[in-house]
Amino acid sequence: MSMNFSSHEWMLRDRVIEALNSNLSLPRVLESVREPLLELAPAEYMGLCLITLGPLTEFKWLVPGKHRLALLDEYSRWADSDFVRGPIFARPGVALRDTEMLPRKELERSALYQRSRELDLSLEHVMAVLLPVPPGLCGAFTLYRDTQEEFSEREAALLTSLSRHLVNAVRNCRDVQAVTTGARLLEELHNREDSAFLVVEPPSREVLRSQRAAALLEKWFSPSDLHSSGLPRVLQERLEALPRLDADARLDASLWISLQGDTYRVVRFVELPESEGSRSWALVLNEIPLSIPLPEVMKRQLTVRHIDIAKGMLRNWSNRDIASELELSEATVKTHVKEIFRRLKVDSRADFLYQATHLNKPL
Repeated sequence: MSMNFSSHEWMLRDRVIEALNSNLSLPRVLESVREPLLELAPAEYMGLCLITLGPLTEFKWLVPGKHRLALLDEYSRWADSDFVRGPIFARPGVALRDTEMLPRKELERSALYQRSRELDLSLEHVMAVLLPVPPGLCGAFTLYRDTQEEFSEREAALLTSLSRHLVNAVRNCRDVQAVTTGARLLEELHNREDSAFLVVEPPSREVLRSQRAAALLEKWFSPSDLHSSGLPRVLQERLEALPRLDADARLDASLWISLQGDTYRVVRFVELPESEGSRSWALVLNEIPLSIPLPEVMKRQLTVRHIDIAKGMLRNWSNRDIASELELSEATVKTHVKEIFRRLKVDSRADFLYQATHLNKPL
């Protein structure tokens, strides 16, 4: 965190994170988030723009309930003149205020500002953060004020501190939406021999198991690796620990990866919406070949040297291994790795592996 937040701000932030995990429908998530978030960073309007990247970029605005903005309903007409897009795409995950994007006189001359005046909205200030959700999707989470009070540096820091949680909510909702449009929940998406899922109520009560889960778990774990509940002990311990972690640590612990032979074993822990009783978790299991290629969409964002280093990471080489292979210093490799993560908008090696696999073969 770049600032020391007050106990009240931490309390509100926790309420926002709880709301982000309260449902797997984005419109309902935004409804739940609105009240605590707008107390944390007061604004008249908030919205999430889902940006589908491709030959033809598509925009879809989600605005909570009755708080719709007429300007956003016609956003596609004005998207190319939106002064917010360039700055937030240059700094994903960082909340930016309009005062950091352009001078006030230029803002007042912008097409979107002029159109807001025509619609009697008077949107005077904006704060936004880009949420990269690979592959091919971004979210622009935006707050608007119709008063002359600027968003503060503190409010920007608070929104920045929530960006990873916003990304996680969009990703989880998108994944579930993809599978619920099929005939069978989760099984449609994970109906492959190298994939499976479990639904477990912590600490170890299994609620649901996909058809392939038993065979995959038997392949991955020996009887001595199992907890008395029948779950692998390493997964049961992670599942038992997750609800006790604070929200930021929980996000970091939601992906488990183990390298065995020539394959990665990957488990993603997804907290499911609350029904009756305690919250359940979906454990999505995937087996990934060690030799997965670097996706073309990633290659296009990297230099030749970056590509060599990224391929080394996909082979599970350490920075020292890569440095030795490419005849570089370990410090130089470390610098390149940080730049690769920045360009690809990933947080870690585990996230890089997960996203590369997602692009090669959607999980």
